[in-house]
Amino acid sequence: MFQYFRQRKRRKQLKKVKPGDGHLLKPYRVWNLFTHSLFHIRITNHQSGITTPYAIKSKYFAEEPCVDLYRENRHVAFSKLPAALPVDNGVIEITHGSSGINGIRYVTATEDHFSVSPDKRSIRGFRMWVHRRFPTLSASIGMLAVVILLISIALGLPQLLETITIIPPVTERIGTFESPIQLSIWSNVTLGVAAAIAGIERALMLKSHWLIDIETAHWDQ
Repeated sequence: MFQYFRQRKRRKQLKKVKPGDGHLLKPYRVWNLFTHSLFHIRITNHQSGITTPYAIKSKYFAEEPCVDLYRENRHVAFSKLPAALPVDNGVIEITHGSSGINGIRYVTATEDHFSVSPDKRSIRGFRMWVHRRFPTLSASIGMLAVVILLISIALGLPQLLETITIIPPVTERIGTFESPIQLSIWSNVTLGVAAAIAGIERALMLKSHWLIDIETAHWDQ
């Protein structure tokens, strides 16, 4: 049953894919750290045995989140996020949340492969370099990010619930809730910034987690 809904969702996303215009992919430069992210994957065709390089580009601060697909550095397709982009042997599925792209999977008919790597000159590439070069430090950073998200949810949700129940229509239906936790404005701002940084850190590692979207969505409000 789960597989059926997953395939149905994938077919729906494939319908959103539009053909590219054939322009060339420009090399990633230092200043692109602030404009877009770039990922690479090399896929070997099962029938021909030919390995083809693909690239996935996603611009920051876009009015409508989308991704561009490049094959051998040529723009071949683009789609709104979340997306499923057709490639040799299967599709590349891309998910996103409030912190940007948080998951990329190369899916074939038989199994899933995670072999997408960020451009080494990007901030994601630097984070992956830290992960490979200093695995213990990387694991500690990841664990700290999750702890911050958990603490932020524990402290923030009661206050959010209190705020919601103050709304007259809600009060009339379910009454009011008084939060046992009352933080100052600056404490809430600090907690929100820490949660946002923690969410971004997890997104940099393509570690999609429900904590990221729940917490960052809460602080966005």
